[in-house]
Amino acid sequence: MAGSKFAYVKTFELPDNLLPNTFLIVRLDGHAFHRFSDTHGFVKPNDERALQLMDHSARMVMEEYKDVVLAFGESDEFSFLLRKSCTLYNRRSSKIITTLTSLFTASYVMLWPRYFPSTPLHYAPSFDGRLVMYPGEKEVKDYFAWRQVDTHINNLYNTVFWALVQDKGQTAAQAHESLRGTVSSTKHELLFNAFGINYNDLPARFRKGSVLVHVEMPSPVIVEVLEAEGMPPTAGSTDEAVPQSSLSVVSKHSKKTRVTYEISTLHCDIIKDDFWSEHPKILT
Repeated sequence: MAGSKFAYVKTFELPDNLLPNTFLIVRLDGHAFHRFSDTHGFVKPNDERALQLMDHSARMVMEEYKDVVLAFGESDEFSFLLRKSCTLYNRRSSKIITTLTSLFTASYVMLWPRYFPSTPLHYAPSFDGRLVMYPGEKEVKDYFAWRQVDTHINNLYNTVFWALVQDKGQTAAQAHESLRGTVSSTKHELLFNAFGINYNDLPARFRKGSVLVHVEMPSPVIVEVLEAEGMPPTAGSTDEAVPQSSLSVVSKHSKKTRVTYEISTLHCDIIKDDFWSEHPKILT
């Protein structure tokens, strides 16, 4: 950048480099998505198309930024974990937040026709982003446990709420009043007794959210090895080199295993330690 008398304005910029050797989590959240979902006719309480669109947008982020080793999504939000050793944009907070948020949003808009082919976008969706540093593995595990517990709580409430509205004809205000002060067990009983719905039989995507993680995919590959063969030396001349003209090149093939990584979308429990034991490289 060429210097000029106006370059002094850069001195007003504050450094925002993040602490080294800390885990970084970026959480994106849909802005005013209650209105957005109503305007675009989302199925309530869960729209499979909208959730798949969110998952695909998150996948685009993980494919672009290899430092993102885990993503968790529910409803209109997604959280991305960046490894401790990440040096992306020299760990500048503003750069990391804005690039991940803008890529996710752009992917959401670009992929929209694939999941909503009959519903044009009436206006541009937007997402806000925030970044938090976490010092150790315990805090990272607890963060994602917090988000999945939130998924359980919100989805259980919304499932009962929309059953009261859609099947019982209650207004939104009446449904909220019916659920005021109820605990989880009460909601489970209401769903089963009034609507014949066993909450635990609902799709895991709705109850547990989406987990995107890099999974090892070992695949055999054929490796071609070229070897030179020639006539053996005569007796008494073991130290003599084989003349180049007597050599022939022989192609041999051997099988080797090459490990590649693919992004897998899971709908599993990440609260217990089993998930972290099965994917130990996430926190390395």
